[in-house]
Amino acid sequence: QLQLVESGGGLVQPGGSLRLSCAASGFTLAGYAIGWFRQAPGKEREGISCISSGGGNSYYKDSVKGRFAISRDNAKNTVYLLINSLVPEDTAVYYCATSGLWYCQVYDNQLTPGLFNSWGQGTQVTVSS
Repeated sequence: QLQLVESGGGLVQPGGSLRLSCAASGFTLAGYAIGWFRQAPGKEREGISCISSGGGNSYYKDSVKGRFAISRDNAKNTVYLLINSLVPEDTAVYYCATSGLWYCQVYDNQLTPGLFNSWGQGTQVTVSS
């Protein structure tokens, strides 16, 4: 089974940072690309970042480029998303997922949730003063 568990969310002030983690359960993460998604209240789930299995290729949605940074430590079986310079609009449940492929499935500069079939439970990020 390809099971993922997110952690690291919480309440943070505008301008602050968090490091989100995506850990694999029951499989070795090293062979898979991992995507990060978020879903704000009343909005559709959107793909925001992705990293290939070896970490050599990455993707960022334009709205988070320069603020968020994805990385992975395959020895720890974990993928990270550092989210910086946070604003209230970043408030959402953040999910990690994989499609089972080694590369990120990016089409027309978009990471589509429907192409990913293994998901974590999500971690809540709330940006508020």
